[in-house]
Amino acid sequence: MLSEKETVKIDISDLSLFYGKKQALNNISMRIPEKRVTAFIGPSGCGKSTLLRSINRMNDLIDGVSISGKVVLDNVNIYDNGINIVNLRKRIGMVFQKSNPFPKSIYDNVAYGPRINGVKNKAELDEIVENSLQGGALWDEVKDRLDSSALSLSGGQQQRLCIARAIAVNPEILLMDEPCSALDPISTDKIEDLIIQLKEKYSIIIVTHNMQQAGRVSDYTAFFYIGELIEYDKTRKIFTDPNVKQTEDYITGRFG
Repeated sequence: MLSEKETVKIDISDLSLFYGKKQALNNISMRIPEKRVTAFIGPSGCGKSTLLRSINRMNDLIDGVSISGKVVLDNVNIYDNGINIVNLRKRIGMVFQKSNPFPKSIYDNVAYGPRINGVKNKAELDEIVENSLQGGALWDEVKDRLDSSALSLSGGQQQRLCIARAIAVNPEILLMDEPCSALDPISTDKIEDLIIQLKEKYSIIIVTHNMQQAGRVSDYTAFFYIGELIEYDKTRKIFTDPNVKQTEDYITGRFG
């Protein structure tokens, strides 16, 4: 439950989602705070990534999906008729489980979004690229090789590049779908430190299977099981004094 001093960024109410006849989300209601990190945890197939993709309407791209309920972003339901999906996704950046840099230079990866949005001035693009790479904690490592292929970077660097690319269009929200699952511990530490820094500017939602990671980086944690939101509260409360025994059983490894 959000404290009174929190500003609500996303208000989800009675959200249900079906893949054909299979129900993946069942009447999810939760309020996600601004400029905080919210973690979605739960076993595989529980609906956490499906809910994440509902927040920027990526599930629209899947055949046979039907959705009911509301996802309200700054007092507007993103599922209303007439919502501009392109503008919505400018406001909501996404970082995927597997880093997916474009087969272009480091510079062109970061400049891609701003160029699509009409930024043509070289000096302006240079500034956006530098600021975004600094925001992605990558600038010092790549500033002398911006023309090199993004595919020449290590896995952890590629994931930080994808974060820099996501923030280059100045979003308000960052969605992260298991951003560290393919990374080594050192790269994971760098991404986690980065997430904590980025919440000063962005509202962040992270899907993770890693309980320790949720405990380290998030302010709020939501536990899902078979399409249901079982419990949602401050991370410290979820991990030390959950209200639901099922939450405790999952966090302590009794099932998963």
